[in-house]
Amino acid sequence: MTPAYEKLLQELKQLPGLGYRSAERIAMHLLVEKTDSMEALIQTLEQAKEVVGRCQHCGNMAEGELCAVCADTRRDNSKVCVVEHVPDLIAIERSSAWHGQYHVLHGKLSPIHGVGPEQLNFSSLSKRLETDEIQEFVLALSNDIEGQATCHYIQEEIIGPRPIKVTRIGFGLPSGGGVTYADSVTLRSALEGRRDYE
Repeated sequence: MTPAYEKLLQELKQLPGLGYRSAERIAMHLLVEKTDSMEALIQTLEQAKEVVGRCQHCGNMAEGELCAVCADTRRDNSKVCVVEHVPDLIAIERSSAWHGQYHVLHGKLSPIHGVGPEQLNFSSLSKRLETDEIQEFVLALSNDIEGQATCHYIQEEIIGPRPIKVTRIGFGLPSGGGVTYADSVTLRSALEGRRDYE
């Protein structure tokens, strides 16, 4: 194999969900089998890199200042569902169980991995508390130690003594499991079974 092929293979293997065999199939597809699709893929990636960014309000993907959720006037602005990553937001939206707003942290607290409050989207969450009329936070974070620590930090350091209801989604999810891979029925049950967070 050529050095350029090996370099492409190494880059593809770094993408989430791709192992050696999947990366190999994609590389062969682009370089040998369907070479005309390579240019379209490159152009699409470059365009997405230019126009897709983070929503200034919630941290979701957006092609402008606000994402589609934040720009939707039919959403309930008094309720905010806090999630770790954009795929979690997408999974909950797919369930059609939530009609409030979101806030994407882009991770969870994990001192072992060097993730502290400064690396997460807490500053805009604090700003929202000052400007928005939020009555409830639904914490839809992973059911693991880091997820629990992040929930505790939000409760104690971000919300503090404010009279805001804080709930945690119910979990029909396995311990250590994430929101992204749950099916719609499980997510609906989890949201409807949320409880006060203490």
